[in-house]
Amino acid sequence: MNLYYLAAAAADTEAPVNEFGFWKAMEEGGPVAWSILAVMIIMSVGSFYILFTKLFEQNKVMRQYQGVRQSFWRASTLKEGATKLEKNSAWRQLADDAVTAQEHHSKMEGAGQEVHFVEEELAHSQNTINQSLSGGLSFLASVGATAPFIGLLGTVIGIYRALINIGIEGSASIDKVAGPVGEALIMTAIGLLVAVPAVLAFNWLQSRNRRIDALMTDFSNNIVAYIGSNGSIKPAVTAAAAKPAAKPAAKPATTAGGASASIKK
Repeated sequence: MNLYYLAAAAADTEAPVNEFGFWKAMEEGGPVAWSILAVMIIMSVGSFYILFTKLFEQNKVMRQYQGVRQSFWRASTLKEGATKLEKNSAWRQLADDAVTAQEHHSKMEGAGQEVHFVEEELAHSQNTINQSLSGGLSFLASVGATAPFIGLLGTVIGIYRALINIGIEGSASIDKVAGPVGEALIMTAIGLLVAVPAVLAFNWLQSRNRRIDALMTDFSNNIVAYIGSNGSIKPAVTAAAAKPAAKPAAKPATTAGGASASIKK
C-alpha cells in the first residue's frame, strides 16, 4: 500500500505533458501566423502555376520551330510560306509582319530601303513576342526575393512571443518558450521552401526564353536576307527522306528452250 501511495504521489508531481507540432506552433502564433502561412501558400501555388504554364508555352514555341525549315523555306514566296506555318504562333507572327511590312513599304514614299524597314518591323514584333513569353516571370522574381523576409517576419513575431512568455512567467523554462520559438523556426523554413523553387524556376525559364529569342533573331535575319536578295538567299532546306525503292518483280522461270514456263492450273 505504501508503494502504491508513493507511486501516485510521484505521478502527481510529474511535469505536465506539453504538445508540440506544426499545428500547435501555428496556434501559438495566432492570427498573424495563420495570415503569413496563407500568403506563403498563395505565393507557392502561384509560382508552380506560372512554372507549368510558361513551360508548356515554351515547349509549344520550340516545337513549332521545327516546321519552319521543313515547310516555310520550301515556299516560293514569303506570303506562301507564312500560310504553311501554324496559326497564332510566334513564327507565323514574324512571317506575317514581314509580309505586311513589304506591302506597307511599297505604298510609302521616302520610307528608306525596304530591308531596313522590314528589319525594324521584325524587331518590334520580336520584342512583343518576348514580352509575352516573359509574362509572369516577374512574379517568380518577387516571390524569390520577398518570401524569405515574410518568413522572417513570422520568426520575429515568434521570438517576441517567447520573450513575452519569459517575462510573464519569470523563468525561461523550455515549456514556455518552445511553442513560440518552434513557430519562429517553422515560418523561416516555410519562407525558404517557397523562395528557393521560385528562384530556380525563374532562372530556368529565363534561360529558355533567351534560347527562343536567339532562334527568333536567326529567323528574322534569314527573312531580311531573303528580302534583300530578292529570294536568292535562304537557309538550306533539309531534304525529305527518300522512300525505299520498290523491289523489282521476280522474273518468270524459263525452260531449257528459252520459253517461259507457265503454271498449269
